[in-house]
Amino acid sequence: MASEEIRTTISTTERTPAATAASREPGAPATRAWTTRLVVVGIVLSAVNLRPAITSLGALLEEVRAGLGMSGSVAGLLTSVPPLCFAVFGVMAPRLARRFGPAAVVCAGMVAISAGLVIRPYMGGIGGTAGFLAASALALMGIAVSNVLMPVIVKRWFPDRVGSMTGLYSMALALGTSAAAAVTVPLTGALGSGWRAGLVAWAVPAAVAVLPWLPLIRGREAAPAGQASAGQASAGQVSAGQAFAGREAGRAKPPPALRITRSRTAWALAVFFGLQATAAYITMGWMAQIFRDAGVPAGTAGLLLAVTMVMGVPLAFVIPRLATRLPHQGPIVLALGACGLAGYAGLYFAPAGGAWAWAALLGISNCAFPLALTMVGMRARTGAGVAQLSAFAQSTGYLISIPGPLLVGVLYQSSGGWGVPIALMSALMLPQMAVGFLAGRDRTVEDETGH
Repeated sequence: MASEEIRTTISTTERTPAATAASREPGAPATRAWTTRLVVVGIVLSAVNLRPAITSLGALLEEVRAGLGMSGSVAGLLTSVPPLCFAVFGVMAPRLARRFGPAAVVCAGMVAISAGLVIRPYMGGIGGTAGFLAASALALMGIAVSNVLMPVIVKRWFPDRVGSMTGLYSMALALGTSAAAAVTVPLTGALGSGWRAGLVAWAVPAAVAVLPWLPLIRGREAAPAGQASAGQASAGQVSAGQAFAGREAGRAKPPPALRITRSRTAWALAVFFGLQATAAYITMGWMAQIFRDAGVPAGTAGLLLAVTMVMGVPLAFVIPRLATRLPHQGPIVLALGACGLAGYAGLYFAPAGGAWAWAALLGISNCAFPLALTMVGMRARTGAGVAQLSAFAQSTGYLISIPGPLLVGVLYQSSGGWGVPIALMSALMLPQMAVGFLAGRDRTVEDETGH
């Protein structure tokens, strides 16, 4: 309960007599270990559910269009709805986290995803395309706040393992993304109830992801060692309600908000996030069509896209771990960008001849996403700073990414081929590498904003 305070040990450099006494309480280490495992499970299950709402719809887009009478132009706009919702709703996440706690907000996000996926197909039958989009927005809202707060939870609970935990989270996200793309169509056929059942099925894992967070938001557990605020650390203890539900917020004065827009690193990270998201959405939306137009069979083109997405599974675990061991993440940014440029060059000169190689190179390049998440956790010293930086970088970044897929479609239609769109993709990779190199410098937003 909020009134039941659980003492936690803090680092030796901040150890107080109260904290030392707390470290000797019987059963406390076991309780913290159990809670930490629960947080890990919650992170993994939540990450798995942060993309199926998008990729499952992409797999059944033709059936959804036919079922709702959706025009081609409206269907094209669907590719820009996710980043728009991520930008709009992601801004709300830090304020909600301060009020209710990050675990409670992520839990609510999983509920919103599950509810949105359940009602989305049937809202389409009641309200047409508008109803379908409104229900989609509910699920995307849950994804948006969870996107922003995952780095916050990692920083709070695993401050010394930001790289490995971000890698685990990113790997789970990549698994969920690729699984929804690959499984939705055969699952729909197995269910035998049409496209609506195929979309609703993904509400089940989202509902399961709610469960690990429930014991945490009920205020039974404290924040992990070393994660108390300065005021709490001086008292040597932290309230469970302060850690998650925020019901004891009056006991400690919250740190002042950062003037995040004054930080060059925050801007560099936001632009880097936006340009890598642009590349990722263009790849997910158009790469299969590029291969098909080059004469690659439709089934093979789908497998090539799956290869690109699956590449992120192992690399999403390796790259964040490597990034946290380097003082400057710029070299990784440049290496990933070089892979992207090589992949685009292959698509331009010999799309069919080296298709598997180009798909693999673009899959490596798309691992700029877990790298960006890792840098969010490294470019701020405190949990509050990570929350602000994560919200700013992701919301601004997703706004930047909105026009990309639409512009590629317009250029493809107007030019009658893929030369101009691929040239655009290559051109966007250059500023992505530049701002990513700047964002990788060893500094924090607190230093740049005077906090």
